[in-house]
Amino acid sequence: MKWSTIATAALVSLASASGLTPEEYASGEVMDLMMSAKEEAWAKHRAAGDYNNDKWKDFHKKRANKNKIECKKGRVEAVPGDADQTYKCKNIDLYDFKTHAEIGWAGAEGSGSWGWTYKGREFIAIGQTNGTSFSEVTKNGELKYLGRLPAHNDSVIWREMDVIKDHIVIGSEGIGHGLQFFDLKKLLKLSPKNPKTFDKIADVAWVNLTQGIAGRSHTVRANNEKNYVAAFGCGGRLGRNDTCAGGPIFINTDDLSKPYVEGCAPQDGYTHDAQCIVYRGPHKKYYGRDICYGYNEDSLTIYDVTNKKGVGAASIISRTPYTGASYTHQGWVTDIKWQTHIVMDDELDEGQIDPSRTAPESPAKDGFAVTYIWDIRNLEAPKVSGYYKATTRMVDHNQYVYDGLAYQSNYQSGLRILDVSSIPRYPDGSKVEEIAYFDVFPGDDKQPGGGDALWDAGTWSHFSFDSGYTVINTIDRGVFVVRPKWGKGKGKWYGKY
Repeated sequence: MKWSTIATAALVSLASASGLTPEEYASGEVMDLMMSAKEEAWAKHRAAGDYNNDKWKDFHKKRANKNKIECKKGRVEAVPGDADQTYKCKNIDLYDFKTHAEIGWAGAEGSGSWGWTYKGREFIAIGQTNGTSFSEVTKNGELKYLGRLPAHNDSVIWREMDVIKDHIVIGSEGIGHGLQFFDLKKLLKLSPKNPKTFDKIADVAWVNLTQGIAGRSHTVRANNEKNYVAAFGCGGRLGRNDTCAGGPIFINTDDLSKPYVEGCAPQDGYTHDAQCIVYRGPHKKYYGRDICYGYNEDSLTIYDVTNKKGVGAASIISRTPYTGASYTHQGWVTDIKWQTHIVMDDELDEGQIDPSRTAPESPAKDGFAVTYIWDIRNLEAPKVSGYYKATTRMVDHNQYVYDGLAYQSNYQSGLRILDVSSIPRYPDGSKVEEIAYFDVFPGDDKQPGGGDALWDAGTWSHFSFDSGYTVINTIDRGVFVVRPKWGKGKGKWYGKY
């Protein structure tokens, strides 16, 4: 996010191209604009009753059949005769649905999610306004609510999580929330007949985040191979002026009953999200090093985080802006076993805040979201090699790649699955193909372009299990359990390049 490593001439051209200045990114104004715009949109719909879960409750009594509801002729008719519960689809069937009220809190809205598998059993954690909801996904794709963990403090919708060993770590933009570490084995003996509300003090190990506005973080990621957690975007706007500057904060998890802050990397300022993994790829200099691919608002910033101790831990390998950058949001390597490319989304390049200030060269400014493709074969000089342009108008959000398939949560357009296995051979994106989708918001289906490039409803998070089930967390409705017709699947070219 800082600009110290780039030539002044490049700064001027990129700043004018983006429609947003380096100072607006650095100060946190862009992030504040985005969060305020979302909260305003959600408040409007909340007041209008658009998020009232009563419209969708008791799905188990109304559903078209007791088993899976197949995608036929491009539609899943979940409840017969109900247009608001008839979902556009391609190659994905619906297995279950529950409202947010049915899995935790009435009046809650959805945010992040993550899954955990234990001896063949699959469990899902669902971020909600008031805390985290826990359910089991059965062999038949049913969602069985088991209990909930209240927010540590200050309930807000922003709640992100990841799993480290058999614990889940939960962060939030809530003031004073900090990081909650919860032992998921506590779910194993629970029954859906008697869901449990856990104690936010007694049932967790807690880490205080003292940067800026204390307790706030935007995202968290776990590196299970190296056994640590990193928190990003900590402290809100004030955190940018603190010692860690909103950059990665490293949490030591050698003893999960006593996690603690070990160090941080403020060198490039605010990091919105990242993927932290051991590097395995063609750049021999870094093979085996601990790497974080950082999505830093207006750049891809790659860190060597092998050293995580103290303020100023880690080092920056490269910091790279790109044409069309509006808000560098999140991404994932296309193959964790051999890291040559990244797929990445930019959350503002469709022009939601102010179309007149969207980067003029943005390939997504018409509202059709773009997945950027990065060539990272040289970690010191990554470059955008191409992109995939969606065929539906939408805002893109979190994506994760499994065996050559990118699973994307794209707000109102729902879950989208792209076959990205061709990228090593065709890095321009020309062979990337959308092979499946499940649209979670019927309300904009008849709009030009098949949808609206809005973040008023829909999904920003999901989790895909080895069974093939994907659990989709939505802002407005609740939680869907879906499954591609082929199960988990692999990309057509996966392992061939």
